[in-house]
Amino acid sequence: MTGFLDHIDQTLFLFLNGINNPFFDRVIFGATKGLIYVPLYLYFLLFVIRKYKWNTLWILVFATLMILASDQLSNLVKDSVQRLRPSRQPGLVVHIVEAYKGGTFGFYSAHATNTFCVVVFLIVTLGKKYWYVILPAVCWSLLMSYSRIYLGVHYPGDILAGWIAGGLIGYLFGMGVRKTMEVMRKEKPKNQVDS
Repeated sequence: MTGFLDHIDQTLFLFLNGINNPFFDRVIFGATKGLIYVPLYLYFLLFVIRKYKWNTLWILVFATLMILASDQLSNLVKDSVQRLRPSRQPGLVVHIVEAYKGGTFGFYSAHATNTFCVVVFLIVTLGKKYWYVILPAVCWSLLMSYSRIYLGVHYPGDILAGWIAGGLIGYLFGMGVRKTMEVMRKEKPKNQVDS
């Protein structure tokens, strides 16, 4: 069964990785640079500050711990499972951009996990009605996840596993920040007015 799933994963990878051209090489490689997303991060931050005022501190603490946990867990799994990245797989012809091959092991994708846990965290923390905040986060996560396949450093299964792990982590930390803010509201002195 594992061999069959690996075959499907590799076949889908080769199809998606094979759809490439020099223009998208530049665009997608550039899209993986962290600094390009600073305006998006500021957008999230300014929205949260406007909506939650001082409770933003709790959200930032939980978000920081969430990304740290998400990133470290994916590295722990990579070192335990030791599944070679497509770019490191002997005999596999992979489209690689700028000689970037990533580390040795790829299961599961930290990029997919980290970005998707942010999406789920935002949904749980903000609620679905703030689609104009959640939609850019979803697009960002999808672009980052697809870039990993395009650049030849992750199989689709690595992305799917990353989404599952990220979803669980984002949900747990999102619920944690919601419960914390509920407790803080209950402990607020009665004569203090909510902002």
